[in-house]
Order: sequence, then structure tokens, then C-alpha cells
Amino acid sequence: MAQSAYADSAAYDGSRHSQGQETVPFPTAKGSLKVFLLHGNLDVWVKEAKALPNMDMLHRSLSDIFGIFSVKSSPNGEDHKPHKITSDPYVTISVSSAVIARTFVISNSENPVWMQHFYVPVAHHAAEVHFVVKDSDILGSQIIGAVGIPVEQIYSGSIVEGTFPILNGSGKPCRPGAVLTLSIQYTPVEKVSLYQFGVGAGPEYTGVPGTYFPLRTGCKVTLYQDAHVNDGSLPNLKLDNGIQFEHGKCWHDIFQAISQARRLIYITGWSVFHDVRLVRDAGNSTEFTLGHLLKTKSQEGVRVLLLVWDDPTSRSILGFRTDGVMQTHDEETRRFFKHSSVQVLLCPRSGGKGHSWIKQQEVGTIYTHHQKTVIVDADAGHYKRKIIAFIGGLDLCTGRYDTPQHALFKTLQTVHQDDYHNPNFMGPTIGCPREPWHDLHCRIDGPAVYDILTNFGERWFKASKPRGLKKLKHSFDDSLLKIERIPDIIQMADASCLNENNPEAWHVQVFRSIDSTSVKGFPKDPKDATSKNLVCGKNILIDMSIHTAYVKAIRAAQHFIYIENQYFLGSSYNWASHKDLGANNLIPMEIALKIANKIRAKERFAAYIVVPMWPEGVPTSTPTQRILFWQNKTMQMMYEMIYKALQEVGLENQYHPQDYLNFFCLGNREEGVDTSNAVNQPAANNPQVLARKNRRFMIYVHSKGMIVDDEYVIIGSANINQRSMEGTRDTEIAMGAYQPHHTWARKHSSPHGQIQEGKIFVQPLRKPSFVTTHAESHIAKLRLGRAPSPYVFKGEFYLNGFTNSIKAVHSFGMTLVPKFSTRGMNCNEQFGIYGYRMSLWAEHTGVVEECFNQPESVECVRRVRSMGESNWRQFAADQTTEMKGHLLKYPVQVERTGKVRPLPGCETFPDVGGNIVGTFTAIQENLTI
Repeated sequence: MAQSAYADSAAYDGSRHSQGQETVPFPTAKGSLKVFLLHGNLDVWVKEAKALPNMDMLHRSLSDIFGIFSVKSSPNGEDHKPHKITSDPYVTISVSSAVIARTFVISNSENPVWMQHFYVPVAHHAAEVHFVVKDSDILGSQIIGAVGIPVEQIYSGSIVEGTFPILNGSGKPCRPGAVLTLSIQYTPVEKVSLYQFGVGAGPEYTGVPGTYFPLRTGCKVTLYQDAHVNDGSLPNLKLDNGIQFEHGKCWHDIFQAISQARRLIYITGWSVFHDVRLVRDAGNSTEFTLGHLLKTKSQEGVRVLLLVWDDPTSRSILGFRTDGVMQTHDEETRRFFKHSSVQVLLCPRSGGKGHSWIKQQEVGTIYTHHQKTVIVDADAGHYKRKIIAFIGGLDLCTGRYDTPQHALFKTLQTVHQDDYHNPNFMGPTIGCPREPWHDLHCRIDGPAVYDILTNFGERWFKASKPRGLKKLKHSFDDSLLKIERIPDIIQMADASCLNENNPEAWHVQVFRSIDSTSVKGFPKDPKDATSKNLVCGKNILIDMSIHTAYVKAIRAAQHFIYIENQYFLGSSYNWASHKDLGANNLIPMEIALKIANKIRAKERFAAYIVVPMWPEGVPTSTPTQRILFWQNKTMQMMYEMIYKALQEVGLENQYHPQDYLNFFCLGNREEGVDTSNAVNQPAANNPQVLARKNRRFMIYVHSKGMIVDDEYVIIGSANINQRSMEGTRDTEIAMGAYQPHHTWARKHSSPHGQIQEGKIFVQPLRKPSFVTTHAESHIAKLRLGRAPSPYVFKGEFYLNGFTNSIKAVHSFGMTLVPKFSTRGMNCNEQFGIYGYRMSLWAEHTGVVEECFNQPESVECVRRVRSMGESNWRQFAADQTTEMKGHLLKYPVQVERTGKVRPLPGCETFPDVGGNIVGTFTAIQENLTI
């Protein structure tokens, strides 16, 4: 399913890949072939095929019987010969049975010409690259034949090109003269300059190539953790210049942005619930719900549009209502706004006309619209308006409001009184802990916002397209405002917030997982897909740039990777078993290969991955157990690869695989007594009873983000699984961002950021700190020539470079540190990524330690893992104690050889049950991958 051109450079004038499974049921080579690791990119041309057999035997038979229906008449009444019905060929390219590329379908041709170019990332052990020629049909497809190119022929980097016979199961050409013309070249990662210098620096860096949306410069970004952060609730976090990091208040900012909108409010969501309250913190709490706020704004003349996933299990027909399996409140929200000027489109996840009937049923039943965006206009000064957007993992619905404290019981009668959410229990939940919710989100201001607006427009036009009887009405949907016709709204060309030389500036790129069945605006002719950098599936076009962005960021990583995600599974083609599952995204394999390559190079590297204790739902249920089983297979594959790398360099006795890769989850425990007086309590081993008694529960990690080297961040709605990465399943949106003035390549050191204040640059002092005396402060005050009343002196930093007086201050080991936040400066924006990661670690561990500044170091890895192990023992203990830190080592035992086994004495989750390593059930489905 692949195809996407890199329009920005000749080296990347090709096409991206999608995943699927393609097992060639017959050999394409004589004898055994040597297996190689392909880790890099394949540059492939599929040009043409000739003399293909006619696979449409059914159509041919019907044509013979009912030939009269195939006779075409000319305008002058003359009859012509029947139009020949033959194969509808396309080609899939697969490595290790994983589909990495796919041409478009050419209808009714035995001599198809594709001339299609692919530039495909690979991370596979393989003996051959297979080119499988198939015939498309309404019920599916069938193999015509295949060509196998031995990896040994391309491994050196040589171009292999020519015309090759298309073989069938007998090892002979599928038809005399049947051939496929192609070329293929392999480039390993170490020879691709794009991956060698981190995120990149300078104006020549153009972002992730081969994507639908380009890199946008001159933006501002605010990064959020959780829906709200109360003032003073997290440990003080001081950055390199001594300024305290400011924690964003996500839902409060969204509330303010909606309240101040004057022109438009566009919202997308997996779930949007009208009855949710966005602001609940003490002193600012309001009873104003999202629904009432949106109605008020629409009455003021603001265009309010909601694009919400239509849950097929939630229905309201002739008075009969069902809540739906996922309890998204979609029908409730639609009814609430029904007689208002707020427009709500419930959007089903539908299969396209080009899909087979089976695929259409699958798409409509188990996949969703998963994007979460809020787009509004905002004050730009000088009587102008601009567009800003919020994107990430937070839906505006029940159960999402939380703070870094992640209370279980303490807030049940206050901020969560009307917002109890815990779908992990079966039966009554009176007195049970709520499910705490941890998430990542962001706000974007600048040119990249207009790409998010484009995404909304493309989806709205597709969803609002008349269907059924509505097609008879000749109406035009003018719901979307044409902002180019509104003079006071700034257009993209003028939307840059900051100059390139401003150290606060961000570069932002928008990515998606989505296909042409969900958007309007993709080219109708698949041959034109390259112009939009789109992947070509069978009869559909796909934007799978989120997967592209993750792969590029991991390959370019130099020091560490930090991931928080609701799911983590993939690269099933490299598992020890179940290789044909189809969870073929490259992300786990790329991380494992990154670590293995660093080990071989004798360089430090670390990966920290935070996932939920179990996927939301009853942990003993079959779907949850299957997901846990796939997650465990993914973990084991990665750890075993790391152990083999340690063996190769003779370090297997010095280092453990967990010195490089660790998995964590989050949990909380609160002291107290069960005062619920729950009636009709079931048996003592019931999960509800045990959870009330032991006063503990997991903190649900719903985040979808990655931080690389403290210089690059990806945040969005996409999970690390096949559903989110493939582009033909759940629809997703994400952003990748960095500050060009704060990268390793730019600073030649850790990108902890600097800040400019009165021409004084502050940098860390590499010597022990000491406290300055009153005399030293007085000297500094005199030499600076102004009273430093807004400042205090601190010895652990120094001032550098502006006058001799400053050097004198430096000699005392002092610095100027603002007591309060610098006026007019958002320190979240200025020190975004490093400060954000440190803030997340402060939330999870409850502390800030010096080793956190070097997350790749073995000292940091072991310290964080030790904290997680200690917290897990506290969480799992019989005695209930208040937890300071929430970071738990994921409860599995990783042996030195990389084997992942159940933790002795804790094979199931406390209180709720369910095997921690999951359970395999032999059923065919795509729901859990």
C-alpha cells in the first residue's frame, strides 16, 4: 500500500510505504538464499508488466453467456465487438512477508504501465524482496505471479534493474512472455545524511521529507501535561538560566480561547461531550459546560462546527437509544445542539468504494475517527485576528480532566463529582477509585495552524457530502468560512509569529494517518498521488506521514528517546512467532536497532517507554489479553536484539539490556478508609471490593508523544500500533516540532536553552555551587550600575560575556536569577522540550534529580529504573501507603538474555486480575493490533 514522493529533493522523489501482509505461497528462487538485515531505504521503480494472463474468468464466462450485454453501439447505430474484460493488475512489494509498497490498480489491462517510484524505509531481515503481481476484484484479490530479487544482489548498494519473468506456483512464467520491469537500490541508514545529525540545523533543513504538509517556520508552541496543572503542585523546575518552568493549563487555555473567539470554533474528536466542564480549579471553577459555552458563542455569531466520530454501536432511532460500547456520548451531543446554530456532524468511519466488500465492513465496524483538534480565531493585535489550534491526546469529554496528582478517591466529591470514569470494572462501582488520566496536548500559533485548518476542511467536506436521498437536493455546504475573504483574519503567508533569529521561534510540521475515504481534496487519479506525497493503496490514497515522522526521528536520534503512549506494539515480522500478524509498523524495530547500533559503536543511548498498566477495559477480557500478548512479544523482540548486540561486543556481562531500554507504567495509591457503605457487595475477591480495600489503581496513560534528545517532540492522537500508523484504519493527526536555536547541532551541547534578558546570557556552571554573601551581592549591584531588586543571586550558575563588570560577577560564581517569571515571556515556549520532559519526569517521580539532565547515562537509567521498582513494590504491597511518585517499573521480569517473563509472585494485575504478559487466543481479527 505505498506511494509518496519526496518533492523537496531529487534524492527523495519517491513514495512512502504502508503495511499489510503478503506471503508468497510458492518459491521465487532456486535453492536457499542468505538472509541479510536491510536497515535503511529502498529506492524502487515499478515500471510495467507485459503479457499478463486474464484472471477475470468469471467475467469472461458471463460475457460469453450474456454477450448481448457487452455489445456496444455507436451513435450511428452500428454494433461493435464486445469490450474485452480482463485483469485489473497492481503490484505489492514485500520484505519478510510485510508489504512495504503498493502500486495503484490499472483496470482491464494485460500490459499495464505504472512508472511508479517508491522510496521506502526498511528494517527487516530478509533473503528476498518480493514483487507480487495481483488482480484486483470486488471480493478481494488473487495472485497472478511474483518476482523475487535476492537481497544479496542489492546489499552492496548496486542498482538492480531489468525485466524479470513473473513466476507462478510451478516456478514457470504465469503466461508465456509474462514479465515485470523494475529497478531497486538499497541505501543503509549510515549512508543517509538525513539521519546523522539529529533534528538538523540551519535554513537548509526542511523537516521530514515526503509528507503532505511541509515544515512551517516562525511558530509558537505551548506543551501541556494533563488537562490541568495546579499552581505549585509540581516540584520547582529551574532551567539553565534559573528561571522556573511554567506549567501550562490545557483545558483552562482551551476555555479561554473558545470564549475569546470572534469568527470560528472548529472542533474534531473521537468523543466530544457537551456536559463536560473545562475549568474546575479552585478560585476559577465554573459551572459553565462546554455545550453552553459553544451555544453562547454561536449566538454571538461565531461559526461553531463539531466533527465527531459516529460510533456505530450508539444509536437513537424512533425513540430507541443505545449508549454505545465506547460511551462516546455522540448521540447525546448531537441532540443537545439539535435546535441551535451549532452544527454537529457525526462522521462514521466508512470504507471507500474502491475497497472490497469485506474491507468495507471491517473499516466501518472496528475503526474510528481519532483526531482531537480545537481551532479558533484569536486576537492578533492591531485589530487583526489570527488562527490558533490545540491538538494532542485529550478529547473534550468525560474522564479526561485530571491533574498531576491523579487522585483516586480524594476528588470524588469535588472536581470529579459529576465526572466519574472507570470502565475497567464490570458491575456497580459505588465507592470504587476513579481511573486517573494522564495525557499530552499542545497549542500551536503560526503558519502550521493553517495546515490543521486544512485538515478540518478536507474532513468536513467529505463528511458533509450528500448521501442517499440527500443527493437529490442540489444544495451546497457553506458551513466552513472562507477565511481568505475575511479581511481581518491573517492569512498563512503573514502568520509567522516570530523571526527566524528569535530564540523563541519554533519550527512545526503537521502529520496525519488518513486516507481518501475520509478527506476531500486528494487527487482522484492515483497517478497524481506523488504530487501530494501520498501513499497509494488499492483504490485509495493514503497520508501516513505520522509513521514517516516517527521513523525519521528515531533514526536521527543521537542520545535518548522518551515515549509515552497508550499502546506499544509492532514490527511483528521480526517476532519469534506470529510473524504474520500484520502489525508491521517499524517503530519498535527502529528503536531496538538504534540501541544495538549504539552498543556496537560503544556509545551510550537509552529509551524510556511509558505505557498503561493495561489497555483500558476489563483486563481479563479477550481483547485486552490479546493486546497485552502482542505488547509482550514486542518487548521480548527488542530486548533480545539488545542482548545479541551486547554479546557481539563482549559486554553481555557488564551491561543488562535494561541499561538501555525500560518500560514503565503509572499507578497511584491513597491512604484512607472505605466509607462508601456500598450495599449488596459481591464476593471478597471481586475487583471492586479489592480496589476499595487496597485503595490503588493504575493511572491510565493515554498520551501519544515522543521526545528525542530534548530537541524534538511529536505530540498527537496516534498510538504506536497498526490502527494508528497504517493510515487506512483510525484517522489521526500529530505535530512534530523543535526550536532551531536549541538543538544539539546548533549548540554542540545539550539543548537546555538560553534566554536573553538585558543582553545577559546565562549558562550552567560546571563546578560546585556556593551561596553568595551580602558583600558579593553589593559588589555586583554596584558594578551592574542598577539595583537588582527583581533578582536574587545564586552560585550554581554564572554570567557570561558582556562587560568586565559581568566577568567580575562571574568570578564570584554568581548569576542573576529572576524571582518570578520574566514578564511577557512564556518559559514553556522558550525552553519547551527540555523543560517539558523534565516536568513530565517530575510529575511521574515526584522529584527532580541531577542525573535527569543526562537521560542517556547509565546512572540515570539505573536510577529511574530503581525508582520504578521501589514504587511498584509500594503499589503491590499489602499495606496501603501514600505514594509520592507514580512511575512504576512495568511488572515483568527481563532476564539478562533478553527473555521477558512474568514477575515472580505477581503474574496478574493486583486487585483486577488478568495475565500481565497477556494470553494468546487463536482468532483472526484486526481489532487488537
